[in-house]
Amino acid sequence: MPLTFYNKPGLVAYVTCGDPDLVTTRAIVLSAIEAGADVIELGVPFSDPVADGPVIQRASERALKQRTSLAEVLTLAAEIREHAQSTGLIVFSYLNPILRLGLGKFCKVARAAGVDGALVTDLPVEEAREYLGAMQAHDLAPVFLAAPTSPDARLKRIAAASRGFVYAVSRTGVTGQRQQLADDACKLVTRLRRVTKLPVALGFGISNAEQFAQVGEFADAGVVGSAIVETIERNPGREAAAVGEFVRKLLARDRQPSASGPLQTT
Repeated sequence: MPLTFYNKPGLVAYVTCGDPDLVTTRAIVLSAIEAGADVIELGVPFSDPVADGPVIQRASERALKQRTSLAEVLTLAAEIREHAQSTGLIVFSYLNPILRLGLGKFCKVARAAGVDGALVTDLPVEEAREYLGAMQAHDLAPVFLAAPTSPDARLKRIAAASRGFVYAVSRTGVTGQRQQLADDACKLVTRLRRVTKLPVALGFGISNAEQFAQVGEFADAGVVGSAIVETIERNPGREAAAVGEFVRKLLARDRQPSASGPLQTT
């Protein structure tokens, strides 16, 4: 099933699976979808999340205390797919959990679960040949990160390897909310437009409706992670409701149906 952004900007919503537990994660994801999220990134907790800031690090610690595994995340994906047929599902993971499960098994189980693709945050495109082959064999979309510091030749290679959308990192450093978007964000999206026709989703730092609307002026979608995870952290006992409220507020400003119709990303 292709990923689709029905509105501009589309919303890619990240959650750390197993925080505070898998049953609650399922309710959180379904609440975010009902509120308007186009794509869900199912974060696999990892003991050394070097690309993540303190908010997601704390979420990973809580999820690991629940012994949340990649296999359980894939089971959760299948349950979500039963209730959400048109929403994109992306597994967001570090490489280690995938290798522990087995690359071939991961792709096979992910496809059977209704997952659309994966983003492996610490896998450089230059070292992804085997991974790309396995993903292609199971009709899964690999999503790669593009940074402002990447030279044009590398952006071209990232774009050529990506199949779902290209994830543009708004700034260098780790994930986390920021008061304003980095100046490099628009420049990076412009550079990516020159080398790909895939949608470009901008992430790292989007935390409110104003920033999300700003992203829509130059990117196809915004990725919101730390702000959602922090909403979960701050609302024990009502996590799903709080995330639904946050997503609705996030999307309330200047969001319009895509002028050219639903934007297919694979």
